[in-house]
Amino acid sequence: MKIKKFKASIKVMNSYDYSHFETSLASDKAITIEEINGMRKVSQRLVDEAIRQYKKAKEMANKRSNLQWERAVLQKDIEIIQQKPKSEWSPEEKAKVELIADKEWASQFDYDYEDDWEEKGT
Repeated sequence: MKIKKFKASIKVMNSYDYSHFETSLASDKAITIEEINGMRKVSQRLVDEAIRQYKKAKEMANKRSNLQWERAVLQKDIEIIQQKPKSEWSPEEKAKVELIADKEWASQFDYDYEDDWEEKGT
């Protein structure tokens, strides 16, 4: 029994949250149905990974937005606190001022854990 071989082009597209994620794979040589199915699975995994990364990026953007708002409120509180002499600060006021100082110090150590090393030339 002769195994049939085909030239194949695979396209997978998924929509998520009003965004579209698409991959295309092709073979210029004849391959078996099993190999074509393997290409389809690889293509679907790539789309699934793109959606996972999109969800993570959106989650991080939402967190950043919330943190920026919280930080703005805290910064206004600190401006009011700093208008008073330090000797009159309550323990809560001292903690707020120290919190901002700690966050500013820690922010210098933020690291981008980007996984696309080839694109960055590393």
